[in-house]
Amino acid sequence: MGGGHYREFEYIFSFENLFKSWQEFSLGKKRKTDVAEFSLILISNLWKLHNDIMDGSYRHGGYVHFKINDPKPRDIHKASVRDRIVHHAIYRELYPYFDNKFIFSSYACRNDKGHHLALKHFASLIRAESNNGRKTVWVLKCDIKKFFASINKIILRRILYNHIENHNTRRVIHEVLESFEPGLPLGNLTSQLFGNVYLNELDQYMTNMLRIRFYMRYADDFIVLSRDKAWLEELLPKIGDFLEEQLKLELHQDKIFIKTIYSGVDFLGWVHFPEHRVLRSKTKRKMFNNLERKFSPAALSSYLGLLSHGNAWSLAEKIKSDTMRF
Repeated sequence: MGGGHYREFEYIFSFENLFKSWQEFSLGKKRKTDVAEFSLILISNLWKLHNDIMDGSYRHGGYVHFKINDPKPRDIHKASVRDRIVHHAIYRELYPYFDNKFIFSSYACRNDKGHHLALKHFASLIRAESNNGRKTVWVLKCDIKKFFASINKIILRRILYNHIENHNTRRVIHEVLESFEPGLPLGNLTSQLFGNVYLNELDQYMTNMLRIRFYMRYADDFIVLSRDKAWLEELLPKIGDFLEEQLKLELHQDKIFIKTIYSGVDFLGWVHFPEHRVLRSKTKRKMFNNLERKFSPAALSSYLGLLSHGNAWSLAEKIKSDTMRF
């Protein structure tokens, strides 16, 4: 990236790259009405999109809004097929570039990372800092308040443009960023990447400026481990000041805690202890309610897969036993 090369812009939004982006985007979606309609005159639609981007007339359209529970209620905004192909084209070029700059212990929305490996990494941090359970470990856990809605796009553009010098590439990214207010929409593929780019500023501050060794982040949740509770208490206002001054973000005061791993730390959907982890009670209740209300073999398989990531053998057996009557 960078250097202002016109070839870069031509490559990202070439017909060939837009076609590859279509293939990636449409995988598993071709029966959806909007995707099927776009595919009826696919080549014509892609050429029109390519030409609009090249001559500067491309404008990002609006969004369709709907709600999901994942596991808490979330507002999702879905862009048009045409715009989502643009998102994929940007992502195909920018993701590998920025992923190489992210810290190892950032786990959300990254290839070869994800939730399961985040759980394993957290367990490894507990073992390392506790000296395999011989020392008491304190955990500072933080959550950013309304993260995606609070992203400051002036700051985000500055971060992105430090790496992307080509004016035409910037112009298309600007279209995507300005297509939604406030912040970034949940639902855009680019939002996942741009969210990680934004919080990479925090990651670099924590690991390079403050030299914190036992730190990890998953989306807008992050933790720091230490044997020294007082040090964590002193660290907390520094984190809050950095987020507010540099990124215009705010910690969710109701979701901050400092507690020992022996008392059980709620992180990544599980309650963690020195040698094991158990599923949150709330998640457990929701799982049984969902299966009772609308049982399906696929849902059962999904839940059993989730339970395999923790110490939940007896719970898995109970679910299998209970679902025999559905």
